[in-house]
This record gives sequence, structure tokens and C-alpha cells, in this order.
Amino acid sequence: MPATPMDTRQNILDTARQIVAHKGFSAVGLNEVLSEAGVPKGSFYHYFRSKNVFGEAMLASYFEDYLATMDRIFGEADRNSAERLMRYWEHFYAVQSADDFQGGCLVVKLAADVSDLSEMMRTSLKDGTDAIVDRIEQTIISGLADGSLSVGTDPRATAESLYQAWLGASLLAKVQRSPGPLDRVMTSTRRLLHLP
Repeated sequence: MPATPMDTRQNILDTARQIVAHKGFSAVGLNEVLSEAGVPKGSFYHYFRSKNVFGEAMLASYFEDYLATMDRIFGEADRNSAERLMRYWEHFYAVQSADDFQGGCLVVKLAADVSDLSEMMRTSLKDGTDAIVDRIEQTIISGLADGSLSVGTDPRATAESLYQAWLGASLLAKVQRSPGPLDRVMTSTRRLLHLP
């Protein structure tokens, strides 16, 4: 069965995500992505008006998958809110420690790379990270309600602080090629959430 235009478009985005996660956005040429995806080089503009539109679509696809994973973890009914939140951080740890600490988080990889180059992509990153923090905040609120969590500040500030700490630890783990920063942020996360 031949691939539909939507299948081909998604193949380009999925291929790009893998390449960009290793090289960054600015260092990746469109020809490299198209060649790896097995798509004729002249057809890029059939699917995307520009490299920025392509980048925005890649980020939208990434965040759609990322948020679906969060929703799956946070929707685990057999765990209390604290357990679900810690499962999310364990997942974050596993993703960021993969591939010699190169990880697969496009926020970590692209925030500095594209925020000054493309307002469209910066906005995609902002919207995606806001949605991540929203989900963390809601899980903290649920944890306060079910008694599994205790925090010293309001849930939004706690969610933002935790996410920012994990992004920073991911960057340092990448620089150091070591789990140390991720181990330390896991410990501080438990402390901030008053967990054993």
C-alpha cells in the first residue's frame, strides 16, 4: 500500500526528530533529513513552506508524543499522585541518560539553538513546556488533595522549579557525560516534595 502524503510528512518529522536530537536544529540540513527519510529532495516544500514551518511542525509532533506519555504516566490509576509524579521523573531520567547522556529531549537540545533564530519555534517550545508544567502542577495539586504530597510553595511555583531543575540537570549530565546531575536532581526533587 503506497504511503499517503500525511504518512510521508510524519516520516520526515520522525526522522528529523532523531537526527536533530543528536545534532541540533541549526546543524542539520534538509537534504540530510530527506535522504535519511527516503524522500526525494525536491519534495520538501510540498510538505513544509519553510525550514521554520518544518521546525515548528517537528516540535508540535514531539510535544504531542511527549504529552501523551505524561498523560499515560499521570493516568496510572493504581498509583497515588506522588508515585505517578516520581514515575514521570524516573522516565525523564531514563530518557536523558540514554545514548551516553545525549538524551532525547528536544527542549534540552533546542532551547538555546532556536530561541533566538525563530520566533515561531521559540513559541512552540514555550507552549510545549507550559503544557508540561501544567501537567506537573495538576499532579502536585492531586497529590496535595490525596495526601501523598506536601510542598512548601504553591503548586505552580513548585512545578516550574522542578521542571527547570530537571532541564538544568539534563544539560549538565550531557556536558559531564555522567548521571551525577540527574542523581542529584532526583534527590532534591524528593526533598522538595517531602518524599522519603
